[in-house]
Amino acid sequence: MCCEFGELKAKLAALESRLNESENQIVALRSKERQKVIFSAEAGPRGAIGPFGSETTLVYQRVITNVGNAYSGSTGVFTAPFAGVYYFTIFHHAGGTPQPELFLYRNNERVVQTQDHPAAYETAHNGGNAVFLELQQGDQVYVRMGPDSHVYGSSYHTTFSGFLVEV
Repeated sequence: MCCEFGELKAKLAALESRLNESENQIVALRSKERQKVIFSAEAGPRGAIGPFGSETTLVYQRVITNVGNAYSGSTGVFTAPFAGVYYFTIFHHAGGTPQPELFLYRNNERVVQTQDHPAAYETAHNGGNAVFLELQQGDQVYVRMGPDSHVYGSSYHTTFSGFLVEV
């Protein structure tokens, strides 16, 4: 009987260990679920936006997706809720003159840009860029239009998107 009790005690300890490990995995998965950050926004149905006499933050008014609520449709600013690696894209559409020119910023640092170079028979201007950024919690990412440039807001064309890749 002594050996059976010892074996049961060892099995119980092993089961307790496995239960604790499973509970820790569940907590980790729930934490990861809360760390989803995905947004996509479009300039909105306003027609030509710009030109402005100086660099101006472009507010993407039509928020398509905002999982984690990190993008503000009233300011045009994405604020990182978690430290990690994020992926951002900017795309623009415009026609005529002046030429479109957009800059993606991290805090006050210009990171990437997209612009159009005129062609002899071109009537529409389209372009885009993308970048992975390592951000700290509270870092801000936003898009600014170059001085004397413009883009077209139509609810479909000029977009700013991003998502958390890895914490």
